[in-house]
Amino acid sequence: MKVLDRKLLRDLGRMKGQVITIAIVVACGIAVFVSALSTYDSLWQSQQDYYATARFAQVFAHVKRAPTPLVHQVREIPGIAEVEPRLVYEVTLDVPGVAAPVVGRMIGVPTGGQPTLNRLYLRRGRLIDAARAHEVVISEGFALANHLNPGDQIAAILNGRRQELEIVGVVLSAEYVYAIRAGDPLPDNRQFGIVWINHDTLASAFTMEGAFNNVVLTLAPRASEPAVLATLDRLFTPYGGLGAYGRDHQLSHLFLSEEIRQQEVMATTMPPIFLAVAIFLLHVVLGRIVTGQREQIAALKALGYDNLTVGLHYLKLGCLIVMVGSLFGVVLGAWLGRLMTANYVDFFRFPILAFRVQPWLPLLGIGVGLLSALVATVSAVRRVMVLTPAEAMRPPAPPRYRHTLIERLGFVRWLSPQGRMVLRHIGLRPGRALMTTVGIALAVPILVLAFFWQDAIAYMMTVQFFAIDRGDATVTFTEPVTRRALREIEQLPGVMQVEGVRAVPVRVWAGHQSYRTAVQGLPPHATLRRVLNDQLQPIPIPTDGLLLTDRLGERLGLRPGDRVVLEALEGTRVRREVEVTQLVNDIFGMSAYMEIHALNRLMSEGEAISSVSVAVDPAHEEELYARLKQLPKVATVSLKRRALASFRETVAKFVLVFTGILTVFAVAIAVGVVYNNARVALAERAWELASLRVLGFTRAEVSTMLLNELAIELLAAIPFGLWLGYWFVVAIGSHHQAEMFRIPAVIAPRSYALAALVILLAGVGSALIVRHRIDHLDLVSVLKTRE
Repeated sequence: MKVLDRKLLRDLGRMKGQVITIAIVVACGIAVFVSALSTYDSLWQSQQDYYATARFAQVFAHVKRAPTPLVHQVREIPGIAEVEPRLVYEVTLDVPGVAAPVVGRMIGVPTGGQPTLNRLYLRRGRLIDAARAHEVVISEGFALANHLNPGDQIAAILNGRRQELEIVGVVLSAEYVYAIRAGDPLPDNRQFGIVWINHDTLASAFTMEGAFNNVVLTLAPRASEPAVLATLDRLFTPYGGLGAYGRDHQLSHLFLSEEIRQQEVMATTMPPIFLAVAIFLLHVVLGRIVTGQREQIAALKALGYDNLTVGLHYLKLGCLIVMVGSLFGVVLGAWLGRLMTANYVDFFRFPILAFRVQPWLPLLGIGVGLLSALVATVSAVRRVMVLTPAEAMRPPAPPRYRHTLIERLGFVRWLSPQGRMVLRHIGLRPGRALMTTVGIALAVPILVLAFFWQDAIAYMMTVQFFAIDRGDATVTFTEPVTRRALREIEQLPGVMQVEGVRAVPVRVWAGHQSYRTAVQGLPPHATLRRVLNDQLQPIPIPTDGLLLTDRLGERLGLRPGDRVVLEALEGTRVRREVEVTQLVNDIFGMSAYMEIHALNRLMSEGEAISSVSVAVDPAHEEELYARLKQLPKVATVSLKRRALASFRETVAKFVLVFTGILTVFAVAIAVGVVYNNARVALAERAWELASLRVLGFTRAEVSTMLLNELAIELLAAIPFGLWLGYWFVVAIGSHHQAEMFRIPAVIAPRSYALAALVILLAGVGSALIVRHRIDHLDLVSVLKTRE
């Protein structure tokens, strides 16, 4: 072994505590990088593989009723490869053991039980038998949430008639990897399920023989999707077409793609913080080593080692520390990535959600780590290379201490001699003190971000379900009905308050831009379904005009006072120009709102409603739900309480894992910065502290002088870090904004307090380790003077 290599190993052994803490910080950064990118890659690859094997459709369209021969005209549209017409209806299900009505989306499948497009993946049981009209297969999430198995019975209200159905299989569908209803802010597998049934059975129940109301299709290579969508819209308009849309607007695909994108954002925003702290720590430690080994550097050069060889020795030292951290980070990142990918099983239903780490990813992670090492060590290596043997043999000039600003301002009488010494030492190297403060502060945003997700989700749930949507259930009808239905619902047992809502699917046109959404018609003084401003105060619904969510307004480039064209996608498909009166800050969806009577006038209809928001007396809840199941005009009943319970069960586990990971990483940063700077300060001031011990200072007094300096830096770092944490959350939130929801930058005081407390505890733990070293200083060896 070469002499310099033996020296390198001895240096690493002497500073093993600092080596470990720096390596851990590096490992945290590389672990976040590897875990986020590997999770992103695993989700993306699972999505692509499943879409290909399931032959997932690229275009979707819904009509009221179209004759089957129309499919031949659809096939002749340029750019279309395959077409599959089908029947799709939302119905009320009666599930054994579940008192409340359950929403089922019934999809007709051809003879043989396997569609041509959006093919089913069989998990359990078998596919339906064409000879048995009342067999069904159900989605896996719905089956698990309601404890349903092949052989169980459920009932469905098909066009007002109750039909008993037998479950023969549990399946997955690429169309419902993330099963959520349009208009619902949250998925709820307990209350919403997908049911596949024989096409002829569904057609007979809804009198749709020789017709279809839904079509899915794929495109030929290099086909123009906008041109195909426009042609489909023209073709389906006479048949009550609701507007064709591409895969990018299909709900399941939209949510899945947003989550994949957010993993990519995390991989590019989090690791730089950890690597910046690692660069700072490595820079400080190597700088201290070079200062403390001036005589050794001089001796090496005097013995014939050239500048490059000595410089590479110290570069090798930094790279070795980072290499250890990077290797551990790759292993840790692969484990965390597997853990995060496994958590997605409760959200996304894939046949195989296989975790993988691409061979290039560990190499990239190690390369990023080594690049950080080069950045951190370049200053120390440059000092080594320019240091001449004669200059290195001389001890460094003693520092010149000066009165600090606090002393010059007259506060000296409140400072003890030890306090003045602490302040003067900080003033001697203000740059290092500032960098230490910044390094500790960088740990705080990680903690704030960890606790922020809990705050944001709690805020979103509170605002959406208790401030905006204050009803307990939403009853949706099979088609628009008169307000007499509102009075009938009001007379049911357990109903305390009702409000009618008219929802119209529309395409909003702003010049050449458009967006497909729904206009919600609300009563003038609605209390169960409200529109709120930024201060969570109700916004009056204008008697004439349109309210848009701010994200929809931004997408279409609209401001209050602009005029848009609303093209209704149902009924006579009227087109009306209306004025945008205000933009509102909704959390979920990109919607529009009008006063219900104004919307009825726009549609040239009477006092029609599509759904009813209901406030329910808990004492009569089950009786009410039993009556609702029997109403023929009721298509679905959505229950807020069940949706919230389902969401909390699935999200709580995911957030807990994510918060725990970030908390551990933040503590690693705090301990790494505090401990390393304490060790550097101890190494630089060991002679001074030992001298004070000899002069009669107690161990506690000597320790206090050093630890007070660290305490000042720690206390200065926390408020700065909390401020950084807020803006870090704002930046992360802006990158995580999705089309279907907005993540508000809401941080509870409790989260700030917890972040500060964790940093303080990390600092105290590091201080105790340093205090132990101070108490066990070897005064004789420390006070020896090297000549």
